Parts: sequence; structure tokens; C-alpha cells
Amino acid sequence: MALLRPEIECLEQNGITKVAMTRIGDPAVIPLWFGEGDVVTADFIREAAKRALDEGLTFYGHTRGRAELREAIKAYLGRLYGREIDFERITIPGSSMLGITMAAQMTLSTGDHALIVSPAWPNIDRTFAVTGAAFDTVRQKRGEQGWYLALDDVYEAAKPNTKAIFVNSPCNPTGWVMSREEQSALLDFCRERRIVIIADEVYHRNVFNGEVAPSFLDVADDEDPVIVVNGFSKAFAMTGWRLGWMVTPKRYAEQMAVLSECFNTSAPAFVQQAGVAALEQGEPVVAELREMYRAGRDAVMDILAIHPRIELSMPAGAFYGFPRVRGMQSSLDFVNGVLREEDVGLAPGYTFGPGNEDHFRVCFAQSKDRLVEALERITRYLDRHDNEFGD
Repeated sequence: MALLRPEIECLEQNGITKVAMTRIGDPAVIPLWFGEGDVVTADFIREAAKRALDEGLTFYGHTRGRAELREAIKAYLGRLYGREIDFERITIPGSSMLGITMAAQMTLSTGDHALIVSPAWPNIDRTFAVTGAAFDTVRQKRGEQGWYLALDDVYEAAKPNTKAIFVNSPCNPTGWVMSREEQSALLDFCRERRIVIIADEVYHRNVFNGEVAPSFLDVADDEDPVIVVNGFSKAFAMTGWRLGWMVTPKRYAEQMAVLSECFNTSAPAFVQQAGVAALEQGEPVVAELREMYRAGRDAVMDILAIHPRIELSMPAGAFYGFPRVRGMQSSLDFVNGVLREEDVGLAPGYTFGPGNEDHFRVCFAQSKDRLVEALERITRYLDRHDNEFGD
């Protein structure tokens, strides 16, 4: 007899961890499966956390986050987007993923419907599923200029009971970047239909044309139906710190305080001090990482994109390639084969949503020499198994 809610009983491990957990920590493996590189968090950020510990910042704090970090986020967003973001809209619950989970819980329940713009990171559909809501995916398309989203597809997929639309831009895994005009059009639609946009903007600084991606904060007013989730992991090489923030409609300040207390009572105080240092001193780190990722993108395009089995569009943002392998029937079998024979960890395409079975994801945030070695091993595997693929 089931003891848990059906939405929990039916949960399965996503395809990334299904592959990675078999060899995680193995020094023989070049790990391109997770969304992180091999650069340690900058010294000045780590030193800020150490100082905070030495100063005894080990107690509870405000459930919405320490005031100095909320102020630093407010100033940072003001510099990026040239507009004032009200302090009361900012909450620091813990990780960005926790922010997405809270956003889903805030907007969805049994009987509701949601949309996920896909391909998307697999934890998103699980986060939506545990709310009890039904959801559909709206798949990006790939054209001559790369991946794009047809907004008409979103509008047509929306139902009378649609309560939330999840959009990740820059996108993991395709590298698609939503334009300001597209954001404005989607927001107009959602205002009219009273649908909440859950905008995952954690890759906001990982773009290759300019210094910051367009944000829904550019087009949304204080009370618009938009929840923007962002964080430190990708921009500042702080994946293990589990530190992110949310920007919500101003009228929900009290509810955000209550939810934060229920979920995590905010991020650890000493970690938040590291976040202040990152925002106030970290622009050189952001720029350096961007150029490292650009070199990684170039390597992926130079080595993988020219392979006769592969179709690959150049990503405009984030730090992933999402190649299609012509004739591939099982992305899980493919990445397991590459791991077994070439010691390279990849993410199978199926786990990013329907229509991606003949794709795999490669994270190019690694140091270039290591990345090049991994890419050459992947092409070696493709060549060795070419006769096993269909037409």
C-alpha cells in the first residue's frame, strides 16, 4: 500500500544523476554531465565566508535573507538593468532550485495546469509534478539561426486553468536566449490571462553577445505576475554554496517571509556574506568566466559540430552544447557507452523533455585542455560505433 502522495510515489531519478551516480568522483572520468566547471570559487568570496564564521555569524537571521545581501542584490540588479527594484520584492531562500520549488508551490495545486518551455532541466517537471498540477511542455524549435521559441505555440498550449509558465533563459540545455521583445509579448499574454511567469534567469551573465541577458525585470512592474529566480552558482562559480534569490510581486512580502521560514529559514549567514562579496567585487570574475566559457563553446563547435553524425547550433548563452546525433535511438544507451568506453560523463537528451531522445548535453565550462580531450573521446566513440546508428 502506498504511504506517500501519488505525486511523490511515482518520482524517478532524472537521467543526469542516473548516469553520474555510477561513476561520480572517479578521477578517470572527465565530468561534463553537471552544470558546473572546474574553477574553484574566487579567493575573495571564500575569504568573506571565513571572516563571517570568525565573526560568529552562525545564528538565525531574517527569514527573507540578511539585509546587507538583499541591499547588494538590489544594487546589483539596478546596475544591470538600469531600474530600481523594490527591496521588499527580494527574498533569499537558499538555493535557486529552492526558489523554483517555492515558486511552483506558490502558484500551483491539484487541478491546475502549467506549461514548461523545453528542453528544460529535468528537476523542473518533477518540481511541478509534486504540486499535484498537470503540465505540458512547449518545445523550442531549431532553425538556421539556432534554437528559438514560437510564442504562438505557448499561447495555443495554454488552457483555461493554466496558472504558471516556466521559462529558462539563457536556456539549459539549448543556449537559447529570449529577447526583450519576446518577454514583453509573453508578459502581456500572462497579464491578460492571469498566469504567473516563473523565470529562471540563473544563467543571466553567461551570454556571448553583451554582458547580461534580457530579463523579465526589464519589462515587469512591481505587481506583475512574474517571479524571477536567480543566483550565484553560474555567474560566480559558486555551485556548491547553494545561494540564490527571488524577485516576487511586492504585495507578497509577508507570504515570502512565511514560506522562507517553512522551507529553509533563509540561507546560512556566512554564505550570504560570501554573496555580498561576489556582487560587490565580482565583475572581473564574471568576465573571466565568460571568456573561459566562450573558449569552451568554440572548442565544442570546432570539434563536435563538424562531425558528420552531429547537428549542433551555436548556443547564444549558458554553457552547454545540445547536439543531435543522427540515427541515435537511445540517448541513455549512448551516454552510458561513452562513459564506459571513453570515461567521459554526459547527460542524456531524453531527460530534458519529450522530443530529445536523439540528443545529449555536454557542459563546456571545463578548462580547455581537459574539455578538448573529452570532445575528442566523444568523436572517437561516434566513429567506432558509426555502423550502429540508423540513417
